[in-house]
Amino acid sequence: MMRDLNPKHVEAVVDLINQGPFFKLLSIQVKDLGKGYSLVEIDVGNEHLNPFGGLHGGAYASVIDTAAYWSVYCELDENVGLTSLDLKVDFLAPANVGKMMVKGRSIKMGRTICLAEATAFDQQEKWLAHGVSKMMVLQGPQTIRDAADFIGRASLPPKFIS
Repeated sequence: MMRDLNPKHVEAVVDLINQGPFFKLLSIQVKDLGKGYSLVEIDVGNEHLNPFGGLHGGAYASVIDTAAYWSVYCELDENVGLTSLDLKVDFLAPANVGKMMVKGRSIKMGRTICLAEATAFDQQEKWLAHGVSKMMVLQGPQTIRDAADFIGRASLPPKFIS
């Protein structure tokens, strides 16, 4: 049975996760998410660069992991969690200071394992990196309720519309 995603929940989740300390540290923002997709942006600054002046591989990996993870979220049941099991990132081109967009896409949703991919682009839509992430569905820990508790948000609208 296909359930309709509650747009108020999605809006609240985007607001909530963008308040996370790691996202703030790296200037990462989830801009949009829905069933099977996500859009993430990072404002690449000097703090993201390696000693050679290019974007550090860890920053690439962080945004690829973020976009892949959130592309799966809207297809999950309401009260389950999710954690990354592995992440493979291919660096395709050097990135410099400026906006980078990362599009996440769900590939396969299983009961316990999900697979997603993400591709990073610069402002001229040049491919910069591509990655694939395998994630495990958790019964209990790392739910969106846990994130809301950590950030100090009292409640979220229901994920699905009845």
